[in-house]
Amino acid sequence: MTSILNSPPLPAPELDVAQWLNTDEPLTLAKLRGKVVVLHAFQMLCPACVKFATPQAEELHQRFGSGDLAVIGLHTVFEHHDVMTPAALAAYVYENRLRFPIGVDRPDGHGGIPATMRAYAMEGTPTLVLIDRKGQMRLNHFGHLPDLALGVAIGALLAED
Repeated sequence: MTSILNSPPLPAPELDVAQWLNTDEPLTLAKLRGKVVVLHAFQMLCPACVKFATPQAEELHQRFGSGDLAVIGLHTVFEHHDVMTPAALAAYVYENRLRFPIGVDRPDGHGGIPATMRAYAMEGTPTLVLIDRKGQMRLNHFGHLPDLALGVAIGALLAED
C-alpha cells in the first residue's frame, strides 16, 4: 500500500496567529508536541471549505479531538479581505457550530499571503496539514482529502512511536 504521508518528514513551522477562537489560551505546536495535529486551513467564503473541509474538521474534533489528536482550524485570508474579518469569522463559527480551536492567520499587512499560509507554502484553501507527535509535517494537501484517506493517514501517525 502506498502512503500519502511525506517521507522524510519536514519540520512544521510554528503557527503565526493574530487571534484565537474556541480556546482559552493561544495554541502552539510546541505545546501540542506529543499529539498528532490536524491543521485545517480554510476561508469562510471558500465553497469546498464550507461544504467539505470544515465539516470534516468538526467531525474529527467531535469524535477524536481529545487525547492524542488535536484538530486546529486556521482561517487564512488571501482574498476578499474586506469581508472576511475576525468579526465575520466569529459569526460564521457560531452559526456553523464549530467547536474546534480556530486561529486567524496573521495578515501580511498588504493584502497578500498571510504568515502561516506562506510558511507552509499552501497553494490555497482548503489545505489539510498533518503533523506528527514530534512536530514534523507529514502531509500538506491542497483540496479536500476524502474521509477514508484522511483516516488511514491519521491512524498511521497515531500508531507511530
